[in-house]
Amino acid sequence: MAAGEQRGSFTLVATIEEPAEPQRAAVVYNPIKVDVTKLRVEINRAATSAGFEKTLWFETTIDEAGQNLARQAVEQGATVVIAAGGDGTVRAVAEGLRNTGAALGLLPSGTGNLLARNLDMGVPHTERALGIIFTGKDRVIDLGLAAITRADGDVQEHVFLVMAGLGLDAKMIANTNSRLKKAVGWLAYVDGVGRSLPELRPVKFRFSIDGAPWKSTSAHTVMVGNCGVLPGGVLLIPDAKLDDGVLDIMALRPEGPFGWLKVWNKIAWENGVLRKSAAGRKIIDLSRDVRSVTYRTGKDLKLVVAEPEEFQLDGDEFGEVTAVHSWVEPGALRVKVPA
Repeated sequence: MAAGEQRGSFTLVATIEEPAEPQRAAVVYNPIKVDVTKLRVEINRAATSAGFEKTLWFETTIDEAGQNLARQAVEQGATVVIAAGGDGTVRAVAEGLRNTGAALGLLPSGTGNLLARNLDMGVPHTERALGIIFTGKDRVIDLGLAAITRADGDVQEHVFLVMAGLGLDAKMIANTNSRLKKAVGWLAYVDGVGRSLPELRPVKFRFSIDGAPWKSTSAHTVMVGNCGVLPGGVLLIPDAKLDDGVLDIMALRPEGPFGWLKVWNKIAWENGVLRKSAAGRKIIDLSRDVRSVTYRTGKDLKLVVAEPEEFQLDGDEFGEVTAVHSWVEPGALRVKVPA
């Protein structure tokens, strides 16, 4: 690796640098969400400019959301896999990249863009997003895992990047009009809430956190968060972090005629306004917590419902479940973020 030549009392050493490992991008795209013809031109141009090898392309289908496609991309040499689609595509690609070492690249193609928001990237335009993907750095984050049990006993395991939940939030997502969502974006969930109110009732369940003794309770919504920001900048779970090695558990249980007002005050006023300043945080510390909104943390949550309930992962409905086992997998995913 080095050659020396004696000259007087000095030895000149020539060092030969090892060639950098080749970089290759792959794109897993939802053809309903993106204009693939335009996208090919933009991504190929950015990849060539960054010195990447020829880009690999994979199209999602009804039966293949992206998990297996992401794994195929890594097997074929991809070092970064770009998810071009909605939050469902991002979640599926992340599931395929779990513990592979390849990085996830984000393109703003969906309604919520939840992971990008929680990474403080906002919703970057395509040119900036490609700059982040091809010249940014890797950030290591946790993944949430959820093993869900159906009424027939079937068990399915999935990852989530942002939040999993059952109760009102899952009903809202299940009842949201897809055409309205496409037209007005995340505001369509307001319509979903309205459709869910006639079904509104507490969910009865048993739970155990980190192996503690089982407890029985009820709540209108139970959510498990890997991070806490929702569309519109709503800070639902203020202490949740993508890389802290724990999950944040939130339960909404409004009581009495002003119960939902207390929920709204907690989320919109305390989380959304007061937490943004030091003075506001002192007010929160001095104020009484409300039973209507409770937070817990843990690495492992087991939950069994009294009867089947709607369940959601990262804003996508996953049907009815009878039990959920959720846990955190620290540092299981790499994501491209601004350098």
